Amino acid sequence: MSSRKTKGKTTKKRAQRATSNVFAMFDQAQIQEFKEAFNMIDQNRDGFIDKEDLHDMLASLGKDPADPYLENMMQESTQD
Repeated sequence: MSSRKTKGKTTKKRAQRATSNVFAMFDQAQIQEFKEAFNMIDQNRDGFIDKEDLHDMLASLGKDPADPYLENMMQESTQD
């Protein structure tokens, strides 16, 4: 997906990602493990972990999380 205009056609822009130095704290093996874990949780492969992804991941572990539990997890992830 390109964010450039091509011959008068507009394409959908991707959200801008903030860059940080957080990866400098980890070695390449650790970063790879984080990526693998993220991909295991991101069941719908959209690049984001949402409530349904959390539910599916926990269900694959034999759990049946209640909706308020999942909502709380999502809220905690957005707190500063």
